Amino acid sequence: MKQDKPTFRAFRVEEKNGKFVSSVQEMEFKPLADDSILVKVHYSSLNYKDALSATGNKGVTKNYPHTPGIDAVGTIEKSNSKTLKPGEKVIITSYDLGMNTDGGFAEYIQVPSEWAIKLPEKLTMKEAMIFGTAGLTAGMSVLRLTELVNPEDGKIAVSGGTGGVGALSISILSKLGYSVVAITGKEKERDYLIKLGAKEILLRSEIENFDKKPMLKPQFAGAIDTVGGVILENIIKTIGSTGAVTCCGNVASSKLNTSIFPFILRGVSLIGIDSQNYPMKYRKKVWEMLADKWKPKQIKDTYNTIELEDLQNKIELMLNGQLKRRNILKLNSVPL
Repeated sequence: MKQDKPTFRAFRVEEKNGKFVSSVQEMEFKPLADDSILVKVHYSSLNYKDALSATGNKGVTKNYPHTPGIDAVGTIEKSNSKTLKPGEKVIITSYDLGMNTDGGFAEYIQVPSEWAIKLPEKLTMKEAMIFGTAGLTAGMSVLRLTELVNPEDGKIAVSGGTGGVGALSISILSKLGYSVVAITGKEKERDYLIKLGAKEILLRSEIENFDKKPMLKPQFAGAIDTVGGVILENIIKTIGSTGAVTCCGNVASSKLNTSIFPFILRGVSLIGIDSQNYPMKYRKKVWEMLADKWKPKQIKDTYNTIELEDLQNKIELMLNGQLKRRNILKLNSVPL
């Protein structure tokens, strides 16, 4: 039976006396805006940007109370869209979701219809969130890298190998026949990275201590960097002729101290990946590839399942660098 004021559960972050606190709360539904959809969320996922939002980072979320969650997948319950109908399964990632628009850490979300992509037929909702923004970013990185570098050209380095983008990049590249060198600071995860498809492991401490020269002996034909800082600097130095490097993260540092020599003497390309506002036609292409040709055989080895009540602990672990694999949030939505 419907209640007079039906509610749904959400992970809310509030600012109280200068501190940010979180709790699972009951929320009321709001009127559906023009050209928007109401989505019953089945799964979301925990990303680093969510952890920042949940701890009051004003560079991510300006106003509180707020519901984080930059990823969501579910079924349309109501629609004011001319193109999307109730009952259709959709993926919503990035744009402003979970940043300044209440996000996927809730049983229901209301979003502009242009943010949604119909779930590809060969992809389950859980698989969509195992990918999530991390998978979309990995897919964008692979797409751009493979435009310039072929498997026979040489080894591909992937930094942040145990993180969401890194792990999925390793799996996809491996499936496409590339020889992947995983860069990690977690030596204990060697077996996990090999299982994902990495042929070699390079410890973060090793690459951080490379020679300070502006260029070094070529080691890689290309790379996907997810961390930035000195790791990215030293990767660039070791890329061979006409190689390419994609970069999508700055957890190590947002600064890049390097010379122009690798770019003009070896023709190295540095490609930035912007998953937040990536054009829709390319998003659709990447999702279709992830659902089919790029779907890793090891996809079920890359995640853990959590619930709303687990989020705060997982966020703390993530911020302390102690969280591995993707963490997929399962939501048990109430009927509307």
